[in-house]
Amino acid sequence: MARGVIRFLLDGEVRELVGVDPTLTVLDLLRHHLRRTGTKEGCAEGDCGACTVALAELGGEKVRIRAVNACLLFTPMLDGRALFTVESLGRPAALHPVQQAMVDHHGSQCGFCTPGFVMSLYAHQRSSGPTDQAGLKEALAGNLCRCTGYGPILAAGRTMGPDPDAAALPELAAALRAVRPTEPLELDHRGRRFLAPRTADAFAAAFAAHPDATILAGGTDVGLWVTRQHRTLPTVISLGEVSDLRAVADDGASLRIEAGARYADAAPALAALHPQFAGFLARLGAVQVRNLGTVCGNIANGSPIGDMPPALIALGATLHLRRGGERRTLPLESYFLAYGRQDRRPGEFVEAVTIPRPAPERIVRLYKLSKRFDQDISAVCAGISVALQDGRVDDARIAFSGMAATPRRAHACEAALIGRPWTEAAVRLAARSLALDYQPISDMRASAAYRLQAAQNLLVRAVLESGDAPVQVGHLEPVDG
Repeated sequence: MARGVIRFLLDGEVRELVGVDPTLTVLDLLRHHLRRTGTKEGCAEGDCGACTVALAELGGEKVRIRAVNACLLFTPMLDGRALFTVESLGRPAALHPVQQAMVDHHGSQCGFCTPGFVMSLYAHQRSSGPTDQAGLKEALAGNLCRCTGYGPILAAGRTMGPDPDAAALPELAAALRAVRPTEPLELDHRGRRFLAPRTADAFAAAFAAHPDATILAGGTDVGLWVTRQHRTLPTVISLGEVSDLRAVADDGASLRIEAGARYADAAPALAALHPQFAGFLARLGAVQVRNLGTVCGNIANGSPIGDMPPALIALGATLHLRRGGERRTLPLESYFLAYGRQDRRPGEFVEAVTIPRPAPERIVRLYKLSKRFDQDISAVCAGISVALQDGRVDDARIAFSGMAATPRRAHACEAALIGRPWTEAAVRLAARSLALDYQPISDMRASAAYRLQAAQNLLVRAVLESGDAPVQVGHLEPVDG
């Protein structure tokens, strides 16, 4: 039987919510209903980190504590989990070690962003994250300090110490088991519905019955439809509780990522598939975004500036679609038809993506260009995969986002490369063909001329970095023509 009550833990106490708007964000729940105003609204789109909270859930029997953006999280997504806010850290007559470290190192200036930084450090501490400079910078990349106080905040992170509550993790696990739901969640609020099936078959049946529903995976896109575009979503069907759609499976020949697998869960397997993914994924959103967002959700939405599709297209990924009990597969590049249009029938959803393991000798390069290094939307994103035979290009798969109305392969450029030597001179000639593949637009992120030149230079960069004596790429002369 379905359940109409949201149950979660807040500071160790069971909270039950009924009659809740299905798209009420956790940020608004905290500030306007629970009066926990330490969690701040800065941007309401997952960019600034001021609303960072920590969410604990069971993975098997192990507790995982993640930093997430409360502004992107809908309240029903708390079901069966434990929520920690900056108010949760208080102790009788003492600060939490993270808070004390921020005080000791003068890590707060105007103070508006401070709760978010504290919660990012708290989640990093509780997950035993590395406290060297690189580890802390990655943990805090999703938090913006407009007073430029990063130095003291990083110093606080280095001295915050280990998790003081590690010994209480078994107790937290037991409490999570007690609130872990066994039946699907179904909410009905003023004619709007939220469904959270618990199996893939139930999810497929629900979406087939409600083909106009909004599928909610991580909410990093759908959340913005509500907070920024003020859309009303009549029916939402959540993937969050479908345990058999969370797997990331490597069979040696390929990697299969199911629809509900978050970036944070898929990242280690993707990095093992090819080392280029490690640095590439570190620039896809920030920790809070990767802790919510899913690989398949990024594909399914079909954004022309999505980061993952070019990389996966270049590696020859296959998409798995399902409608009810019917399944079909297609090459990933065939899924994107036109701006806002994908090859997906009513009631059909992206069930998984399979990525073949590239041959060890294959040249693979993944690039992202954006105005900011961290936590920014791409101007141009590239996936380049080349196989050589006797020094000549035997096969090429090249794809870009940010260059057209959809992520798209560069077929003319690929044809110009085939049979030519993999040298800078030959690649520069072939790169001219990108002007046949793409007619990019100018917008707030980049001009059309910049995008075309940048794409050409990324191809040249790939050959320079992949030679027997790779060069350090600095300024690249533009491709002639």
